[in-house]
Amino acid sequence: MRLSRKSRKFQRRINRSKTIDSLQMIANEVQVEYDSREITHNEAMILGNQLQLRAEQIDNSQLVYAISDRDTYRRLIEVYLDDGILTRTEQILLWDERRKLGISEDSHDALLLSLVARYQKQGRSIHIHLMPNPPEIEEEEQPEE
Repeated sequence: MRLSRKSRKFQRRINRSKTIDSLQMIANEVQVEYDSREITHNEAMILGNQLQLRAEQIDNSQLVYAISDRDTYRRLIEVYLDDGILTRTEQILLWDERRKLGISEDSHDALLLSLVARYQKQGRSIHIHLMPNPPEIEEEEQPEE
């Protein structure tokens, strides 16, 4: 998809950013532009995903709130952690959503750890049930030659 001139300017600013705070400021500006219909939803998602990737490069332990696949995934984790327990079933659902959104396991782990740390800092206890192994995609058996 071709980005508008305004979105390309945001893109350049994202690439030049050196701090999480500056990325969050850009994310807020993108949100304002999206809310005022100056940029499309697709452009906002592309910019948000780029913001998240840049934030991971700068500091993977901090969160940037932006319209993005990762932010959608973060909100889903927050829903599942709301009761203080992350069950095996919820973990399987997260795995499936992570696969659909293209979220890496490393990003998932970092996001989950930062959210758990934030909840524990608030005095809430979080229990995560152990998963034996992530679900595997069954491969078709190849006939031997």
